[in-house]
Amino acid sequence: MSFDVHIAKRLGETEIACRIESGDGLTVLFGPSGVGKTSVLNMVAGLIEPDRGHVRVGGEALFEAALGVDLPPEQRRAGYVFQEPRLFPHRRVRANLLYGWRAGAGAIDVDDTIALLGLAGLLDRWPRTLSGGEARRVAIGRALLSNPRFLLLDEPLSSLDRARREEIMGLIERLRDELALPILMVTHDRGEAERLATRIVEI
Repeated sequence: MSFDVHIAKRLGETEIACRIESGDGLTVLFGPSGVGKTSVLNMVAGLIEPDRGHVRVGGEALFEAALGVDLPPEQRRAGYVFQEPRLFPHRRVRANLLYGWRAGAGAIDVDDTIALLGLAGLLDRWPRTLSGGEARRVAIGRALLSNPRFLLLDEPLSSLDRARREEIMGLIERLRDELALPILMVTHDRGEAERLATRIVEI
């Protein structure tokens, strides 16, 4: 499955334009802070409407300005991991994971997800007791259990210390290599981009 994205959007005084053409694997959207990388993810997810262009994933048009196509976010089936984990503080880890769980063809099994992400020992914990790396793993697990067609990762290594960064980078490599999900990831760190990306798109 591939990303085919060619979009433009004016936000205030800034004109954001991006073209992404990629196949399987992990595509990194790379560039300095403030150039609109997160806005591009939000346009792919359907949270911001581009002014023009198209967003296609696996050949399906999610947004097509010329044809008036603009699928709502819930129909795009994007697994979105934001910069902050955004876990529900009043729900334990297990309930956070299952919040968006969606069965269906190709859905990843709950127990398989827990094993893949090493979450078995965290299921009864409250989000406030988790380290940054643990919370990030739970956020990734929740995104995977929504049965997404693709993953969007917004600076998934930000605000982590060196040990936690290495932990999450290893996890992202496993997701890239073991799952058949296309991944679009934002980073401003060239080392992260070079290590994780199947391809890099600079913006």
